[in-house]
Amino acid sequence: MTTAEPGMVYLVGAGPGDPGLLTLKARECIERADALVYDYLANPAFLEFAREGAELVYVGKKGGCHTRTQEEINRLIVELARSGSCVVRLKGGDPFVFGRGGEEAEELAAAGIPFEVVPGVTSAVAVPAYAGIPLTHRDMTATVAFVTGHEDPTKGRSSIAWEHLATGVGTLVFLMGVGNLPNIAERLMAHGRSGKTPVAVIRRGTVAEQQTVTGPLGEIAWIVKEKGLKAPAIIVVGEVVSLRETLNWFERRPLFGKRIVVTRAREQASGFLARLTRLGADCIQFPTIRVVPPESWEPLDRAIRDLEAYGWVLFTSVNGVRFFFERLEARGKDARALHGARVGAIGPATAEALRARGILPDLVPDEYRAEAVVEVLGKEALEGVRVLLPRAEKARELLPMELEQRGARVDVITAYRTVKPERDTTRVRYMLERGEIDLITFTSSSTVSNFLEMFPGGEDALRDLMKRTAVACIGPITAKTAEKLGFSVDVVPPLYTIDALTEAVVDFFSQPGAQKSAQPPPGRP
Repeated sequence: MTTAEPGMVYLVGAGPGDPGLLTLKARECIERADALVYDYLANPAFLEFAREGAELVYVGKKGGCHTRTQEEINRLIVELARSGSCVVRLKGGDPFVFGRGGEEAEELAAAGIPFEVVPGVTSAVAVPAYAGIPLTHRDMTATVAFVTGHEDPTKGRSSIAWEHLATGVGTLVFLMGVGNLPNIAERLMAHGRSGKTPVAVIRRGTVAEQQTVTGPLGEIAWIVKEKGLKAPAIIVVGEVVSLRETLNWFERRPLFGKRIVVTRAREQASGFLARLTRLGADCIQFPTIRVVPPESWEPLDRAIRDLEAYGWVLFTSVNGVRFFFERLEARGKDARALHGARVGAIGPATAEALRARGILPDLVPDEYRAEAVVEVLGKEALEGVRVLLPRAEKARELLPMELEQRGARVDVITAYRTVKPERDTTRVRYMLERGEIDLITFTSSSTVSNFLEMFPGGEDALRDLMKRTAVACIGPITAKTAEKLGFSVDVVPPLYTIDALTEAVVDFFSQPGAQKSAQPPPGRP
């Protein structure tokens, strides 16, 4: 906990849900916070940015079910700040747009607590945009109004000037109003708005569960009831809604509405997550391996001292390249130390990692597995040649065995280890139970076996949970491990790369009936 300075509170807007819409300043505040007080509407993915040891306090309000009253939340923020903490009050959307941030700021000011407001992308603007609805358009309207969908019920009468609002503003955006939709439509029509005016109701906008229902003002309440649309939702009223048919970009992406679990190590998952997210998927980062240094550097240090003795240095992964070169630099050397050896890489990602270090690999086989390396090197004169293989502590023995059979002297050196991380599996288990996960991806045998071990309660129970969830594996070795452990594998790309795996996932979901779970995208737990 930070005590060197007086407590500070940041009222932070988390945006409407899409992690890409979180501002840089908001993330910076989350990363340095001692305590994070967050809402139901703040994407749980943002909690991943919190530093280790930060206090996480959920104060969400959902459908009338409040974990804490607003007064209790106000007191909590003040108490945390008075204890010397750097406090982030994380709120969905923008804290000052129907977010009660003004009330919280008043409490802080009255208590003498310093605070800052970090604006967020308000759902009032972002959600219609993700539904293909511009709020203004030069051919349709130059005015827009944001309106609360449910006023304080303790007030005696409405403070909304319906007689002016109904016909005086081109586009109306109602926040938190789906439960009050019949009354909103009735009041607008009673004060002159045509019953034929286009209306859109957008649920959970900007994330994979986004659902959009449209219809005329006079019928929209009935249509929404028939569709079973629930809060949280935004209502857009105006002629601009008619542009959705042409401008709907978000819901047309190939993986829209698909929830995909990525089990790759956190250090390597970002590129894969970005690819899937750009294609519309709702990605859950759930690393089942953690990459750590070897228990002792001595074997690798010894190999680095003797680099001139090696005829070949073979890298089988990006992690092998990373740890080898980091240790090389720690020993006061650089890429020039490899001048006497030929260098090989399994896979384009490993080859690219070498190029980034200034090494152009002499060998990159067409197939990205050990068998292909053996086949290519089988044409080389290997009798008596020393081969260095810096790799994971536990890996397939095929490559060193085959090279030794051809006369090579192979030194298999542990450059890194993969361990099973400690992680709460409650959220993923809950979604598996409800059939809310469409696909789980595995990029190595370790990710599969660790995934199975991380769920207490027996392997059979987890396999039962997975019956409605598809499985994608990066290659045949990983797929074989998954099948051996009892999983049904649905996707294996022809090339064993992240790009190929991404394309294979898109192809899988483009096939009719590909999704094992027949349920529509449900609300986020």
